[in-house]
Amino acid sequence: MNSPKNDRSAPGAGSPTAGAGPRRAGTAHRQHIQTQARLWLGTPYHHRASLRGVGTDCLGLIRGLWREIYGAEPEPLPDYTRDWAEATGRETLLEAATRHMPPTATPRPGDVLLFRLRPRTSARHIGLLAERDNTLTLIHALSPHHVTESPLTERWQRRVAGAFVFPG
Repeated sequence: MNSPKNDRSAPGAGSPTAGAGPRRAGTAHRQHIQTQARLWLGTPYHHRASLRGVGTDCLGLIRGLWREIYGAEPEPLPDYTRDWAEATGRETLLEAATRHMPPTATPRPGDVLLFRLRPRTSARHIGLLAERDNTLTLIHALSPHHVTESPLTERWQRRVAGAFVFPG
């Protein structure tokens, strides 16, 4: 996988197939995160929700994984609308990820990926990099679909705006 081609640089943007860097989570921790994420597969999409089997959006999936791994969420979730990224123009999602997870230029399965859905816009989608049968996959919730695991295609790879490691 080549480095993402983004119109805006961001901390942590990089190639999921590259080697380990500093502050990396261990293999067992990464496997646990992927196993927990797969328990969310099939959860219906619901804006602002974060309840496995009931409803979630893309951020809710990562929030739910955080709660399952660490307990309480690291900060209160502010209100947000479906068009929050376009409305503010701020890198709210990248800023929040940076506050709670170390960025990595070499993401591996078990890491969190943030995406720009369109060039020159704020990152507004988030998912978990995983691996199944030696293929890199993305576990995520995207309206109007349920939580799915699908191959991390070149199209998704080009949209990566940042990558972060779950502490551990």
